[in-house]
Amino acid sequence: MPSAELLTIRRPAPDFAREFADGLLAPELPTPKTVVGPHGKRAEKRYNVYRNNVTVSLIGALASIFPAVERITGPDFFRAMARFHIRETPPTSALLFEYGRDFADFIDRYEYAQEMPWLSDVARIERAWLDAYHAADAPAVSLAALGAIPPEKLGGLTFRPHPATRLMSSAHPVVTIFVLNRSSGPVDRVKDRPEDGLICRYQDEVSIRLLPSGGAAFIAALMSGECLAAAAAAALEVSPDFDLSLAIGEMVEAGAFSHIEMEISDVEHA
Repeated sequence: MPSAELLTIRRPAPDFAREFADGLLAPELPTPKTVVGPHGKRAEKRYNVYRNNVTVSLIGALASIFPAVERITGPDFFRAMARFHIRETPPTSALLFEYGRDFADFIDRYEYAQEMPWLSDVARIERAWLDAYHAADAPAVSLAALGAIPPEKLGGLTFRPHPATRLMSSAHPVVTIFVLNRSSGPVDRVKDRPEDGLICRYQDEVSIRLLPSGGAAFIAALMSGECLAAAAAAALEVSPDFDLSLAIGEMVEAGAFSHIEMEISDVEHA
């Protein structure tokens, strides 16, 4: 790559930075007139090298955020898909880990990914995984804290979600596909079926749990502010076999919630 001394920018116009940046992800645009080489000569080749390096860097950033998607599609397919996404949706933040929030929606529209209808939801899990990793710290509700509450008060409890908690529901087995493709082992064919996943971070470790039938309705109700009794009722509507005790144990073990809330009258008399 040419050194900074060999690629200079004239600044006669106030919008030179915008012109320089706009052409980086749009190869059909000509080299900005403000970009010149030594002795004032045009610098098309040098600018194109820089333009290519920017695209390659962004493709690399997407590959690091969506490794399971890349493994599923293969590197060549992924790079081509990522290149189209980059041109359609350039980054808006200097933080590369923030990039790719629209990638799953792009995959839904991407013509050559239509034979993999579950691929976009795998991307959504990967994005949720990264967001959980970078979420704010907070304590997690413990079994001891729950055990200290009188049994007759449990139904009225509400829970505040941990900042890292994410819930994923799909018409496809995306939790299983995600887990298989985040490892280096062989991947077998997976039976197509709906799956729900709970993504949490506990003690600095991000995990994903495959939820049983009714589990997503239970967690979603709690995350929306419903009390424990109402959340249990929502889960039982989906699955009459829903095991409330097991679900509570799973959500506490995962660190899904950071705070228990009771009605003031309950607190005063607890």
